[in-house]
Amino acid sequence: MSIVSTKASTQADKNANKTPTKTKVSGVILVDKPQGMTSQQVVSKVKYLFKSPNHDSKKAGHTGTLDPMATGLLPICLGEATKFSHYQLDADKSYQATILLGSQTDTGDADGKIVAQAVIPTFDEVLLNKVAQQFLGAQQQIPPMYSALKKDGKKLYEYARAGIEIERAPRDIVLKAIDLKAIDDKQIQLTVTCSKGTYVRVLAEDIAKTLHTLGHLTALRRLQVGDFKIDEAIALADLEALALAIRQTHLLPVDACVNIDAELTLSTEQCERVQMGQRLNVFEQLTDDLQSYIKMTIDQQSCIDDSKNDTEEPLLHEIAVDICLINDKGQFIGLGAVSLNGRLQPKKLIQL
Repeated sequence: MSIVSTKASTQADKNANKTPTKTKVSGVILVDKPQGMTSQQVVSKVKYLFKSPNHDSKKAGHTGTLDPMATGLLPICLGEATKFSHYQLDADKSYQATILLGSQTDTGDADGKIVAQAVIPTFDEVLLNKVAQQFLGAQQQIPPMYSALKKDGKKLYEYARAGIEIERAPRDIVLKAIDLKAIDDKQIQLTVTCSKGTYVRVLAEDIAKTLHTLGHLTALRRLQVGDFKIDEAIALADLEALALAIRQTHLLPVDACVNIDAELTLSTEQCERVQMGQRLNVFEQLTDDLQSYIKMTIDQQSCIDDSKNDTEEPLLHEIAVDICLINDKGQFIGLGAVSLNGRLQPKKLIQL
Protein backbone atom coordinates (compact mmCIF):
# COMPACT_ATOMS: atom_id res chain seq x y z
CA MET A 1 0.00 0.00 0.00
CA SER A 2 1.29 3.44 -0.91
CA ILE A 3 1.98 6.16 1.64
CA VAL A 4 -0.77 8.30 0.07
CA SER A 5 -3.41 5.59 0.37
CA THR A 6 -2.31 4.83 3.94
CA LYS A 7 -2.77 8.49 4.91
CA ALA A 8 -6.17 8.58 3.23
CA SER A 9 -7.22 5.46 5.11
CA THR A 10 -6.05 6.92 8.43
CA GLN A 11 -7.97 10.16 7.81
CA ALA A 12 -11.11 8.19 6.95
CA ASP A 13 -10.79 6.25 10.21
CA LYS A 14 -10.45 9.54 12.15
CA ASN A 15 -13.54 10.95 10.47
CA ALA A 16 -15.49 7.80 11.26
CA ASN A 17 -14.51 8.02 14.93
CA LYS A 18 -15.45 11.68 15.30
CA THR A 19 -18.04 12.35 18.02
CA PRO A 20 -21.36 13.28 16.40
CA THR A 21 -22.44 16.89 16.81
CA LYS A 22 -24.58 17.32 19.92
CA THR A 23 -27.82 19.28 20.00
CA LYS A 24 -27.47 22.39 22.14
CA VAL A 25 -30.12 22.54 24.85
CA SER A 26 -31.75 25.97 24.76
CA GLY A 27 -34.67 27.34 26.74
CA VAL A 28 -35.79 28.44 30.19
CA ILE A 29 -36.77 26.13 33.04
CA LEU A 30 -38.55 27.35 36.14
CA VAL A 31 -37.20 25.49 39.16
CA ASP A 32 -38.59 25.51 42.70
CA LYS A 33 -35.27 25.75 44.52
CA PRO A 34 -34.93 23.52 47.60
CA GLN A 35 -33.55 24.78 50.89
CA GLY A 36 -29.86 24.21 51.59
CA MET A 37 -28.55 24.52 48.03
CA THR A 38 -26.88 27.54 46.50
CA SER A 39 -28.36 28.91 43.29
CA GLN A 40 -25.22 27.87 41.42
CA GLN A 41 -25.54 24.31 42.73
CA VAL A 42 -29.07 24.20 41.33
CA VAL A 43 -27.79 25.44 37.96
CA SER A 44 -25.11 22.71 37.95
CA LYS A 45 -27.74 20.06 38.75
CA VAL A 46 -30.02 21.28 35.95
CA LYS A 47 -27.12 21.21 33.48
CA TYR A 48 -26.47 17.60 34.47
CA LEU A 49 -30.15 16.64 34.15
CA PHE A 50 -30.34 17.97 30.58
CA LYS A 51 -27.04 16.44 29.48
CA SER A 52 -26.86 13.27 27.37
CA PRO A 53 -24.59 11.73 24.71
CA ASN A 54 -26.67 13.68 22.18
CA HIS A 55 -27.35 16.87 24.13
CA ASP A 56 -25.03 19.70 25.17
CA SER A 57 -26.22 21.63 28.24
CA LYS A 58 -22.90 23.19 29.29
CA LYS A 59 -24.07 26.79 28.94
CA ALA A 60 -26.52 27.80 31.70
CA GLY A 61 -27.17 30.45 34.31
CA HIS A 62 -29.85 31.68 36.71
CA THR A 63 -31.65 35.03 36.67
CA GLY A 64 -31.07 36.16 40.25
CA THR A 65 -29.44 34.56 43.28
CA LEU A 66 -31.39 32.97 46.10
CA ASP A 67 -29.58 32.40 49.41
CA PRO A 68 -29.01 28.75 50.44
CA MET A 69 -31.67 29.11 53.16
CA ALA A 70 -34.24 30.41 50.66
CA THR A 71 -36.61 28.35 48.54
CA GLY A 72 -38.81 29.16 45.59
CA LEU A 73 -38.74 30.35 42.02
CA LEU A 74 -35.37 30.21 40.28
CA PRO A 75 -35.59 30.68 36.48
CA ILE A 76 -32.63 28.99 34.79
CA CYS A 77 -31.59 29.81 31.24
CA LEU A 78 -29.91 27.21 29.04
CA GLY A 79 -28.02 27.65 25.79
CA GLU A 80 -29.27 30.48 23.58
CA ALA A 81 -31.69 31.66 26.29
CA THR A 82 -28.74 32.89 28.39
CA LYS A 83 -28.42 35.82 25.97
CA PHE A 84 -31.67 37.27 27.31
CA SER A 85 -31.43 36.43 31.03
CA HIS A 86 -30.82 40.09 31.97
CA TYR A 87 -34.49 40.87 31.39
CA GLN A 88 -35.36 38.77 34.43
CA LEU A 89 -32.35 39.95 36.42
CA ASP A 90 -33.85 43.45 36.13
CA ALA A 91 -37.44 42.31 36.77
CA ASP A 92 -39.47 42.92 39.93
CA LYS A 93 -39.58 40.01 42.36
CA SER A 94 -42.06 38.88 45.01
CA TYR A 95 -41.20 37.09 48.25
CA GLN A 96 -42.86 35.68 51.34
CA ALA A 97 -40.72 35.59 54.47
CA THR A 98 -40.90 34.90 58.19
CA ILE A 99 -39.30 37.40 60.57
CA LEU A 100 -38.37 36.18 64.04
CA LEU A 101 -38.26 39.13 66.43
CA GLY A 102 -36.02 39.56 69.45
CA SER A 103 -32.64 38.59 68.02
CA GLN A 104 -30.22 39.64 65.30
CA THR A 105 -27.77 37.39 63.45
CA ASP A 106 -24.56 38.31 61.66
CA THR A 107 -26.01 37.17 58.32
CA GLY A 108 -29.53 38.50 58.80
CA ASP A 109 -31.04 35.02 58.57
CA ALA A 110 -31.21 31.74 60.46
CA ASP A 111 -27.94 30.52 58.91
CA GLY A 112 -25.97 33.07 60.96
CA LYS A 113 -25.07 33.25 64.62
CA ILE A 114 -26.96 35.46 67.08
CA VAL A 115 -25.01 38.66 67.78
CA ALA A 116 -27.58 40.69 69.71
CA GLN A 117 -30.94 40.32 71.45
CA ALA A 118 -33.73 42.71 72.45
CA VAL A 119 -37.10 42.75 74.14
CA ILE A 120 -40.07 42.13 71.85
CA PRO A 121 -42.81 44.77 72.25
CA THR A 122 -46.46 43.94 71.79
CA PHE A 123 -47.85 44.59 68.31
CA ASP A 124 -51.15 44.21 66.51
CA GLU A 125 -52.56 44.39 62.97
CA VAL A 126 -53.04 48.16 63.14
CA LEU A 127 -49.39 48.74 64.06
CA LEU A 128 -48.14 46.30 61.42
CA ASN A 129 -50.20 48.02 58.71
CA LYS A 130 -48.79 51.38 59.79
CA VAL A 131 -45.22 50.04 59.66
CA ALA A 132 -45.82 48.48 56.24
CA GLN A 133 -46.99 51.81 54.83
CA GLN A 134 -43.76 53.44 56.02
CA PHE A 135 -41.72 51.09 53.82
CA LEU A 136 -43.85 51.35 50.68
CA GLY A 137 -42.32 53.15 47.70
CA ALA A 138 -38.87 54.40 46.67
CA GLN A 139 -36.10 54.37 49.25
CA GLN A 140 -32.45 53.53 49.82
CA GLN A 141 -31.02 50.37 51.34
CA ILE A 142 -27.51 49.55 52.50
CA PRO A 143 -26.48 46.08 51.24
CA PRO A 144 -25.46 43.56 53.93
CA MET A 145 -21.87 42.49 54.51
CA TYR A 146 -22.91 38.89 53.90
CA SER A 147 -23.56 39.37 50.19
CA ALA A 148 -21.89 38.53 46.88
CA LEU A 149 -21.24 42.18 46.03
CA LYS A 150 -17.58 42.84 45.35
CA LYS A 151 -15.05 45.31 46.71
CA ASP A 152 -11.60 45.37 45.05
CA GLY A 153 -12.35 42.06 43.35
CA LYS A 154 -13.30 40.32 46.59
CA LYS A 155 -16.84 39.38 47.67
CA LEU A 156 -18.20 41.17 50.72
CA TYR A 157 -19.00 37.94 52.54
CA GLU A 158 -15.32 37.02 52.34
CA TYR A 159 -14.47 40.23 54.23
CA ALA A 160 -17.31 39.52 56.67
CA ARG A 161 -15.99 36.04 57.44
CA ALA A 162 -12.61 37.60 58.18
CA GLY A 163 -14.25 40.04 60.59
CA ILE A 164 -13.69 43.04 58.32
CA GLU A 165 -16.44 45.64 57.92
CA ILE A 166 -16.50 47.43 54.55
CA GLU A 167 -18.35 50.70 54.01
CA ARG A 168 -21.20 50.14 51.56
CA ALA A 169 -22.96 52.81 49.53
CA PRO A 170 -26.78 52.82 49.80
CA ARG A 171 -28.70 51.57 46.77
CA ASP A 172 -31.98 52.85 45.34
CA ILE A 173 -34.80 50.32 45.63
CA VAL A 174 -38.59 50.41 45.32
CA LEU A 175 -41.07 48.38 47.36
CA LYS A 176 -44.15 48.18 45.15
CA ALA A 177 -46.31 46.16 47.56
CA ILE A 178 -45.79 45.10 51.16
CA ASP A 179 -47.93 43.27 53.70
CA LEU A 180 -47.17 42.37 57.32
CA LYS A 181 -49.20 39.85 59.30
CA ALA A 182 -48.64 38.52 62.82
CA ILE A 183 -47.97 34.78 63.04
CA ASP A 184 -47.70 34.87 66.83
CA ASP A 185 -46.26 37.25 69.43
CA LYS A 186 -42.70 36.66 68.16
CA GLN A 187 -43.06 36.12 64.41
CA ILE A 188 -44.27 38.22 61.49
CA GLN A 189 -45.06 37.11 57.95
CA LEU A 190 -43.70 39.52 55.33
CA THR A 191 -45.00 39.50 51.76
CA VAL A 192 -43.29 41.96 49.43
CA THR A 193 -42.93 42.86 45.76
CA CYS A 194 -39.74 44.81 45.15
CA SER A 195 -37.34 46.08 42.53
CA LYS A 196 -34.05 44.40 41.67
CA GLY A 197 -31.26 44.69 44.21
CA THR A 198 -33.54 44.54 47.26
CA TYR A 199 -32.25 42.46 50.16
CA VAL A 200 -35.19 41.00 52.07
CA ARG A 201 -32.86 40.18 54.98
CA VAL A 202 -32.06 43.87 55.40
CA LEU A 203 -35.72 44.80 55.01
CA ALA A 204 -36.60 42.36 57.80
CA GLU A 205 -33.99 43.94 60.09
CA ASP A 206 -35.28 47.44 59.31
CA ILE A 207 -38.88 46.41 60.01
CA ALA A 208 -37.81 44.99 63.37
CA LYS A 209 -35.98 48.23 64.20
CA THR A 210 -39.12 50.22 63.36
CA LEU A 211 -40.92 48.02 65.90
CA HIS A 212 -38.16 48.97 68.41
CA THR A 213 -36.63 45.52 68.53
CA LEU A 214 -34.30 43.26 66.54
CA GLY A 215 -35.10 40.54 64.04
CA HIS A 216 -33.87 38.13 61.38
CA LEU A 217 -35.32 35.87 58.70
CA THR A 218 -36.12 32.26 59.50
CA ALA A 219 -37.76 31.52 56.14
CA LEU A 220 -37.69 33.09 52.69
CA ARG A 221 -39.55 31.95 49.59
CA ARG A 222 -39.55 33.64 46.18
CA LEU A 223 -43.01 33.63 44.66
CA GLN A 224 -42.56 35.55 41.41
CA VAL A 225 -39.91 36.88 39.01
CA GLY A 226 -41.31 39.26 36.41
CA ASP A 227 -44.22 37.36 34.85
CA PHE A 228 -42.94 33.95 36.03
CA LYS A 229 -44.83 32.51 39.03
CA ILE A 230 -43.95 29.80 41.53
CA ASP A 231 -47.03 27.79 40.47
CA GLU A 232 -45.35 27.26 37.09
CA ALA A 233 -42.12 25.89 38.60
CA ILE A 234 -41.08 22.27 39.06
CA ALA A 235 -39.29 20.97 42.14
CA LEU A 236 -35.72 19.86 41.47
CA ALA A 237 -36.43 16.36 42.83
CA ASP A 238 -39.46 16.03 40.54
CA LEU A 239 -37.42 17.14 37.53
CA GLU A 240 -34.77 14.55 38.35
CA ALA A 241 -37.38 11.79 38.52
CA LEU A 242 -38.47 12.42 34.91
CA ALA A 243 -37.04 10.86 31.76
CA LEU A 244 -34.93 13.24 29.66
CA ALA A 245 -37.58 13.51 26.93
CA ILE A 246 -40.18 14.56 29.51
CA ARG A 247 -37.77 17.02 31.16
CA GLN A 248 -37.39 18.76 27.82
CA THR A 249 -41.14 19.41 27.68
CA HIS A 250 -40.71 21.65 30.75
CA LEU A 251 -38.37 23.96 28.84
CA LEU A 252 -39.89 27.30 27.91
CA PRO A 253 -38.82 28.98 24.61
CA VAL A 254 -35.46 30.79 24.36
CA ASP A 255 -37.26 34.15 24.37
CA ALA A 256 -39.32 33.39 27.50
CA CYS A 257 -37.33 35.98 29.49
CA VAL A 258 -37.86 38.72 26.94
CA ASN A 259 -40.62 41.12 27.96
CA ILE A 260 -40.89 42.97 24.64
CA ASP A 261 -44.31 42.78 22.97
CA ALA A 262 -43.41 44.32 19.60
CA GLU A 263 -41.99 42.17 16.83
CA LEU A 264 -40.80 42.63 13.26
CA THR A 265 -40.90 39.86 10.66
CA LEU A 266 -37.88 39.70 8.36
CA SER A 267 -37.49 38.02 4.97
CA THR A 268 -35.00 35.19 4.46
CA GLU A 269 -32.53 37.63 2.88
CA GLN A 270 -32.93 40.11 5.73
CA CYS A 271 -32.37 37.34 8.28
CA GLU A 272 -29.14 36.35 6.55
CA ARG A 273 -27.95 39.94 6.60
CA VAL A 274 -28.67 40.60 10.28
CA GLN A 275 -27.00 37.29 11.15
CA MET A 276 -23.87 38.79 9.59
CA GLY A 277 -24.28 41.90 11.75
CA GLN A 278 -25.47 44.15 8.94
CA ARG A 279 -27.85 47.07 9.52
CA LEU A 280 -31.09 47.18 7.55
CA ASN A 281 -33.50 49.85 6.41
CA VAL A 282 -36.96 48.57 7.37
CA PHE A 283 -38.86 51.84 7.08
CA GLU A 284 -41.44 50.30 4.72
CA GLN A 285 -42.09 47.52 7.27
CA LEU A 286 -42.88 49.86 10.17
CA THR A 287 -46.64 49.56 10.63
CA ASP A 288 -48.65 52.14 12.51
CA ASP A 289 -48.65 49.85 15.54
CA LEU A 290 -44.85 49.50 15.46
CA GLN A 291 -44.38 53.26 15.11
CA SER A 292 -46.71 53.83 18.06
CA TYR A 293 -44.74 51.27 20.10
CA ILE A 294 -41.44 52.97 19.29
CA LYS A 295 -42.80 56.40 20.26
CA MET A 296 -44.33 55.08 23.48
CA THR A 297 -41.09 53.34 24.47
CA ILE A 298 -39.07 56.48 23.77
CA ASP A 299 -41.46 58.48 25.99
CA GLN A 300 -41.07 55.95 28.81
CA GLN A 301 -37.28 56.02 28.52
CA SER A 302 -37.33 59.82 28.52
CA CYS A 303 -39.22 59.81 31.84
CA ILE A 304 -36.62 57.49 33.37
CA ASP A 305 -33.68 59.51 32.02
CA ASP A 306 -35.11 62.92 32.98
CA SER A 307 -32.41 63.40 35.60
CA LYS A 308 -29.64 63.29 32.99
CA ASN A 309 -28.49 66.63 31.63
CA ASP A 310 -27.17 65.68 28.23
CA THR A 311 -26.13 68.71 26.21
CA GLU A 312 -26.72 66.93 22.91
CA GLU A 313 -29.93 64.93 22.78
CA PRO A 314 -30.49 62.65 19.77
CA LEU A 315 -33.29 63.52 17.37
CA LEU A 316 -36.56 61.68 17.97
CA HIS A 317 -36.46 59.76 14.70
CA GLU A 318 -32.92 58.52 15.46
CA ILE A 319 -33.61 57.04 18.92
CA ALA A 320 -33.58 53.24 18.74
CA VAL A 321 -35.64 50.87 20.89
CA ASP A 322 -35.41 47.09 21.27
CA ILE A 323 -37.71 44.89 19.23
CA CYS A 324 -38.13 41.13 18.69
CA LEU A 325 -37.05 39.83 15.30
CA ILE A 326 -39.02 36.98 13.68
CA ASN A 327 -38.20 35.02 10.53
CA ASP A 328 -40.71 34.17 7.79
CA LYS A 329 -41.44 30.86 9.56
CA GLY A 330 -42.62 32.69 12.65
CA GLN A 331 -39.51 31.77 14.68
CA PHE A 332 -37.85 34.16 17.12
CA ILE A 333 -34.31 34.88 15.90
CA GLY A 334 -33.21 37.55 18.38
CA LEU A 335 -33.38 41.23 19.21
CA GLY A 336 -32.71 44.33 17.19
CA ALA A 337 -32.78 48.07 17.86
CA VAL A 338 -35.07 49.99 15.50
CA SER A 339 -35.74 53.71 15.14
CA LEU A 340 -38.52 55.71 13.50
CA ASN A 341 -36.26 56.44 10.52
CA GLY A 342 -36.32 52.71 9.74
CA ARG A 343 -32.76 51.86 10.73
CA LEU A 344 -32.54 48.39 12.26
CA GLN A 345 -29.38 47.37 14.11
CA PRO A 346 -29.07 43.68 15.10
CA LYS A 347 -28.27 43.24 18.82
CA LYS A 348 -28.51 39.69 20.18
CA LEU A 349 -29.27 36.89 17.74
CA ILE A 350 -29.68 33.18 18.35
CA GLN A 351 -28.38 30.22 16.40
CA LEU A 352 -31.34 28.22 15.12
